[in-house]
Amino acid sequence: MEVLNLGQKWDKTFPQSDKVEHSKVTFANRYGITLAADLYTPKNAGGKLSAIAVCGPFGAVKEQASGLYAQIMAERGFLTIAFDPSFTGESGGSPRYMASPDINTEDFMAAVDFLSVQENVDPEKIGIIGICGWGGLALNAAALDTRIKATVASTMYDMTRVNAKGYFDAEDSEEARYNKKTALNAQRIEDFKRGSCALGGGVVDPLPEDAPYFVKDYYDYYKTARGYHPRSLNSNGGWNVTGCMSFMNQPILKYSNEIRSAVLIVHGDRAHSCYFSKDAYANMVCGSKYAQNKELLLIPGAVHTDLYDNLNIIPFDKFERFFRGNF
Repeated sequence: MEVLNLGQKWDKTFPQSDKVEHSKVTFANRYGITLAADLYTPKNAGGKLSAIAVCGPFGAVKEQASGLYAQIMAERGFLTIAFDPSFTGESGGSPRYMASPDINTEDFMAAVDFLSVQENVDPEKIGIIGICGWGGLALNAAALDTRIKATVASTMYDMTRVNAKGYFDAEDSEEARYNKKTALNAQRIEDFKRGSCALGGGVVDPLPEDAPYFVKDYYDYYKTARGYHPRSLNSNGGWNVTGCMSFMNQPILKYSNEIRSAVLIVHGDRAHSCYFSKDAYANMVCGSKYAQNKELLLIPGAVHTDLYDNLNIIPFDKFERFFRGNF
């Protein structure tokens, strides 16, 4: 397994809790990529614990929203990990700043592998939380991994849909997809000639006065002291131009209506991305004989990044009840 150079200082965007023990851990996925994670364990906890793996948002690192979620759920008695996806943050994988619907789904499943063999974890009580683009990937993992007993998708994106159809499905045509693929394949040639991948740019900075409100929403998180982190793609140079290419023809939610385990989808009703959650929930329960343990929770007045770090809005009480009730 690849040896990673992990920082040991507390460099999160949120304060450290005195109610949990924190440590760094590593584990390998099925493709041999070593993943880095922060492990949060409730202090003075005994016996076998329920466990949760957390990842997201898409283009973020474990020192941001996923770590906050993991630490708070650990305060509530769960053993948790927040991990960096393949090719990003402190995790391994080369070239850097790539994404894959397959490999990134595998990242969640590798986290379940790791949790399943911990001496202080009950392997029959493991769940996952995916934030933003990792919400869709969490649903894909839940459809594939029968060891996952409960899944939360928070402020989710369906990355396959947005890549193939654009925001609000505004580019949903064969011609638009063809033009996009032509440009991406031209970029591949340029990258091959240069021997390195061109970055696509993170959240726009400086922020234009006429920027759409959801761009301002991202800027307020990723580009300010609220959520900036030096290893975060969205805080800095972004994904490679070709980094998300394979999402264009890989519909990750195809079999979501076959998920037998419990699923809770949570979204702000003012978020630009809310349609992803509404449609994902509808597709999951439509004609499914497993609809009884699926739920969509809309948070009144909340925008997309409110569910990244706004402790007055993120429904942690609901999360705790959901996981305890389904383990």
